Amino acid sequence: MRVVIAEDAVLLREGLAGLIQEAGHEVVARVGDAGALHAVVAEHAPDLAIVDVRMPPDYDDEGMVAAARIRVEHPDTAVLVLSQHIEVRHAAALVAGGGFGYLLKDRVLDVDDFLDAANRVASGGSALDPEVVATLLASGARDDPLDVLSPREREVLELMAEGRTNAGIARRLWLTEKTVEAHVRSILFKLDLPARGDDHRRVLAVVTFLRAQS
Repeated sequence: MRVVIAEDAVLLREGLAGLIQEAGHEVVARVGDAGALHAVVAEHAPDLAIVDVRMPPDYDDEGMVAAARIRVEHPDTAVLVLSQHIEVRHAAALVAGGGFGYLLKDRVLDVDDFLDAANRVASGGSALDPEVVATLLASGARDDPLDVLSPREREVLELMAEGRTNAGIARRLWLTEKTVEAHVRSILFKLDLPARGDDHRRVLAVVTFLRAQS
């Protein structure tokens, strides 16, 4: 995996680079602002861009805006956003395209979990921090399309939104993987999602979930 890192904090930037390189991946560029990020993505066409949300010059949502632009202009480059703050304005649209993750820095404590999330996102999947999902839930929904789901199905869908596999959901909820598969099939059926492949339908289900919470 070829990776670029956009993070204005030098120590964190170098620490991430070290972790990624120790895992056997190549860090092709390290930058400290969104403008430089666009340049190195265009130059190196990496598999994954790891991006801080708040960067110079305004320390607002430069990273999220950059992520959205990268996914449009360089669809083969996945984006994993890291932040100390939850910024969900662009989350639903980014998840819709796949190859996107959003993790909170304070909660990235396990190296193996972080590398697993990076690999999952680079492979076209998603990885959302549970607090990001919880914030979307807390925002409330009007005309909730998820009302058709049972409480257990909503739990399964919430974990799907975090990017977890059926096996991962089964471990979290203390269910068998076959039971989770049945819940996922029911969710896809109840949300009336077109049958174009299970992976595509899972992404559409997550998008439905995120839009319901925005």
